[in-house]
Amino acid sequence: MAQPLLEARGVTMQFGGLKAVDNFDLALIPGELVGLIGPNGAGKTTCFNMLTGVYQPTSGQISIAGQSILGMKPHQVSHLGMTRTFQNIRLFKDMTVLENVLIAAHQHTRYGITSSVLRTPSYFTEEDALHSKAMSLLRIFCLDGKAKTEASALPYGEQRKLEIIRALATDPKIILLDEPAAGMNHRETEGLMETIAQIRKDFGLTVLLIEHDMKLVMGICERILVLDHGVLIANGTPEQIKRDPKVIAAYLGTDAHA
Repeated sequence: MAQPLLEARGVTMQFGGLKAVDNFDLALIPGELVGLIGPNGAGKTTCFNMLTGVYQPTSGQISIAGQSILGMKPHQVSHLGMTRTFQNIRLFKDMTVLENVLIAAHQHTRYGITSSVLRTPSYFTEEDALHSKAMSLLRIFCLDGKAKTEASALPYGEQRKLEIIRALATDPKIILLDEPAAGMNHRETEGLMETIAQIRKDFGLTVLLIEHDMKLVMGICERILVLDHGVLIANGTPEQIKRDPKVIAAYLGTDAHA
């Protein structure tokens, strides 16, 4: 097997007397598309926050391509090639669609403050390249026609798409999607499924996905992890997860055999 691109070992997050996540293990192989599911309050978003540097775990190890990210800030984790979207949309809503994407893309610029102030040829060369890249990403999601629209003016479903585009603009190896289909209708969700599968293929991404829409999760994920009360209770293929008694009990709140 290939070495894990993202690995978490024995990760625990404790808030006072509450263990939000307890001894969580994860190993993502390059190119995998994996789902992380569980009932409300199971600790899924807390896992994302630890993996991306928003929270520092109480204990355990997290690494990207073998490099520990403990103690790193979110922007440092992003520079290593891991980015995310959020459960609650966090766009720069007073900026245009294009500006939202350009902000993310700028983390890889090489020109300095002097070039920016003096407007040197290298500054314009890089800015033109970033603009072309941003427009190409918007085109994939059919948002290029709204590049100059303020993000706040987009319908909810398109704001969700813009968050994914902004994440892609950081040139990630790993992308963590936190409920990307939230608020979308059936048709939009089906389109999102196709888009996630396509960008994973086109960009060579490794994807970890939190989602409550079981049709989406079961339809595109090759492997699924299930959390319940902060504890990992199952890890397997969609077919295995569907039939797992512990998973059924966690969702139905009753004995699976009954």
